[in-house]
Amino acid sequence: MADDEDREAEGDMIGLGSKVTPEKINFITKHARVLLCTSIGREIAERLELPQMWQDNTDPFGTAFTVSVGYKTTTTGISAYDRATTIKALADPEAKPEDFFKPGHCFPLVAKDGGVLERNGHTEASVTLARLAGEAEVAYICEILKEDGHMARRPELEEIAKEYDLPYFTIAELQEYCWSVASSRSEFVKLPTDYGDFEIKDYGNGNLVIKEGEIAKNEPVMLRIHSKCLTGDVFGSKRCDCGHQLHQAMRRIEEKGSGLILYLNQEGRGIGLTNKLRAYALQDQGHDTYDANLLLGFAPDERKYDVAAKMIKDLGIKQVQLLTNNPDKIKQLEEAGVEITDRLPLEIAATAADGRYLETKRDRFKHMLVSL
Repeated sequence: MADDEDREAEGDMIGLGSKVTPEKINFITKHARVLLCTSIGREIAERLELPQMWQDNTDPFGTAFTVSVGYKTTTTGISAYDRATTIKALADPEAKPEDFFKPGHCFPLVAKDGGVLERNGHTEASVTLARLAGEAEVAYICEILKEDGHMARRPELEEIAKEYDLPYFTIAELQEYCWSVASSRSEFVKLPTDYGDFEIKDYGNGNLVIKEGEIAKNEPVMLRIHSKCLTGDVFGSKRCDCGHQLHQAMRRIEEKGSGLILYLNQEGRGIGLTNKLRAYALQDQGHDTYDANLLLGFAPDERKYDVAAKMIKDLGIKQVQLLTNNPDKIKQLEEAGVEITDRLPLEIAATAADGRYLETKRDRFKHMLVSL
């Protein structure tokens, strides 16, 4: 599987973790020649308590290595047999953290929740393939070198695929397929709420579109892009302003008579619910929300808005009035080709419980909060 020419422009051999054998590991290490890694879903990484390899990830592509592991029954861990055993154990839903020693000779990479629709890397692409196959979200991947030691590019990759009778495709092709499935899997259905009569549509991978009124294609659309926050949106947590922002956005869209909310599956600024709760524990010890992420090995904000940009395009929207205080969201959307005609502030009054959190958003994330 090859990625984009403007990214790494390289190809990987890929196999399902649940179907791994020593013979397959031997083949891939012989013919691909680079570091064998294991792509895993975030929930598996959390269940097996695999921390990030380095707290401050400065990799230009954001590759999310965890600490390396080996399965407890292996010997040195490096043979094809030992690595196959470890990879298959990672794919075992009954596996426990104590089943693995650290460090080892298998190098897990954690995929983004949205898979290949959220990040166009081999990690997400391989986990997406595992999902499509109905298998555990574990895959082994290895970049391909030519015999002279240079990276194999598209012409060489096609030749290798033909020589060994392997399927060949690109990440872009996989993205196109997944997007076509996601955007057509459901229709808008009625969603009556306290704020008005909305409609809702599933866009796959936990992403939703919530719509009010008729959406005009020839004028700017009021839009809120909201990252999922179970604690704030559902339980009314006062640690953040997320739930209040969501409700205010719904109220303002209803007052206007039309608009959209893209509800993205990016819990905890992209680190997931379990890690968000771990970040809360660090905040209870005195760290702010920015540093808590760093201490867990994540960027302060892991969110990407490529999926949102694709959803906007798929919905036929040309221009948006964006309800946000977040300059990074604006920057990412504009870089993805979204035309933002207006930035509409979405400020919530601070309380004793979330005052420090909002100050951190203003001072360290540079959110445009003027009422503090």
